[in-house]
Amino acid sequence: MTIKTITRPLLYLVLIGLSLFYLMPIYVIIVTSLKPLDQISLSEMWKLPATLDFSSYQLAFEKLVPNFLNSIYLVIPATLLSALLGALNGYVLSKWRFKGANTLFTLILFGMFIPYQSILIPMIQFLREVGLYNSITGLIFVHVVYGIPITTLMFRNFYANIPDEMIESAKIDGAGFLRIFRYIMVPLSISGFVVVAIWQFTNIWNEFLFAVTITTSDQQPIMVALQNLSGSQIVQWNVQMAGALLAALPTLLVYIFLGKYFVRGLLAGSVKG
Repeated sequence: MTIKTITRPLLYLVLIGLSLFYLMPIYVIIVTSLKPLDQISLSEMWKLPATLDFSSYQLAFEKLVPNFLNSIYLVIPATLLSALLGALNGYVLSKWRFKGANTLFTLILFGMFIPYQSILIPMIQFLREVGLYNSITGLIFVHVVYGIPITTLMFRNFYANIPDEMIESAKIDGAGFLRIFRYIMVPLSISGFVVVAIWQFTNIWNEFLFAVTITTSDQQPIMVALQNLSGSQIVQWNVQMAGALLAALPTLLVYIFLGKYFVRGLLAGSVKG
């Protein structure tokens, strides 16, 4: 018996054990969401429900549907706009070199390191002045602006691997800035768009601070509404856990169906060929 035949099963056992360990919170959430409120206690949180109760999902769904739609109205345009602006910035900074391009790129990246809390007051004042406070449109604007640094970085690194000769050939043929971007850069960067879209979709969907400070009442996204499910006196843990599963479902589906493209896009942007 060789070392390889011994270590491979051992490795699989370790990986299975780690997977089960990280799935433990998911198990508790699912089990708790299927129990009636009178069966939920700290001492019995690991036990399977004596009877399946789906009323918590119905109640959570009824309370979260308007806010779920708000999140859809927020995340789709914010993701598309930030990806498009990041692609344009990355295209300019990687292929249309000009004096001060590196300095401008550094200043754009600086926005990634500005804490949300430090700009909340001036941001809210600005949104009030332009009439975008307490609106999905204002929240879209904030996420697009805050997403520009990371999307610019991703696309700039991705476009840096595209040969300059292709751009030069297109210029010789008479293609201009937007024509080159539309017919050359965009088709070559579909995997880059997938990576950026998944990244932005996940971050915007799960973001809480901007949502709770910029929007109120009927304009709030689902993450704020999920926090409000807890109530002020009695926490209905079964409803809370059911709501958490419903709120996490979109991002989970995105990674299930597009996860392989996400990894493939990251590798495409990291290897020079």
